[in-house]
Amino acid sequence: MNPKSPADIDAMRVSGKMLATILQIMREQAVAGITPKELAIIAASELKALGGTPSFLGYGPGNPFPDVICISVNDQVQHCIPNNTPLEDGDAVNFDFGVTYNGLITDAGITVCVGGEPSSDVRRLLNGTEEALMSAIKVIKPGIKVGDISSTIEKVLKRNKLGIVRELVGHGVGHKLHEAPDIPNYGRAGTGPVLKAGMTIAVEPITTLGKPDIYEEKDGWTLRTWDGSWSAQFEHTILITETGCEILTKL
Repeated sequence: MNPKSPADIDAMRVSGKMLATILQIMREQAVAGITPKELAIIAASELKALGGTPSFLGYGPGNPFPDVICISVNDQVQHCIPNNTPLEDGDAVNFDFGVTYNGLITDAGITVCVGGEPSSDVRRLLNGTEEALMSAIKVIKPGIKVGDISSTIEKVLKRNKLGIVRELVGHGVGHKLHEAPDIPNYGRAGTGPVLKAGMTIAVEPITTLGKPDIYEEKDGWTLRTWDGSWSAQFEHTILITETGCEILTKL
């Protein structure tokens, strides 16, 4: 991955603020009785008002993603097409969203508990996954290797006794939704590509309460856990700066 230009970075900052705004709206609107499809309609409307374009809509060859946002509930791991099943109190709901502005893309995600009162296991799932993301961000600076991020995430997730979904990884992002390098959520420190100032990456721990094995449903997108255990994901788009890093997808 080549470093982004100053103009690219400016566009990604705008995109990232739009994305963070939409995720905050999703967090507030995720109440019992509303459906993922209704939430997707809200996300599309709010993003249009902000002047952004949804990066996921139409993504992929052959079977393009048919909606603006991925909304995955409980044992749905990732890439779930928003459906008409009402949310219930206690559900763990993941919102994974991408925003394009002036041709530049940011990618981020959150997982929330409907009703705000998770069980102890769901609290461990959400808190442990977010802790892994934020711990990884703390080590990001020019000169580190991808494995330094991966090993940091893995240590936190193992300490929280969470399954690590190995098929799904972080990635470079910017001109395309998925760019080099891949950033696994497991690995050995001191290995992999070196990060340089100006690079932009999406870091996204994806976890389960049980075994990490997953399968794809017949729609060609929705991923679920084989054992029915619940899943979580937290993600930010990060700019590597001259002295450290900057989270582009936060308010």
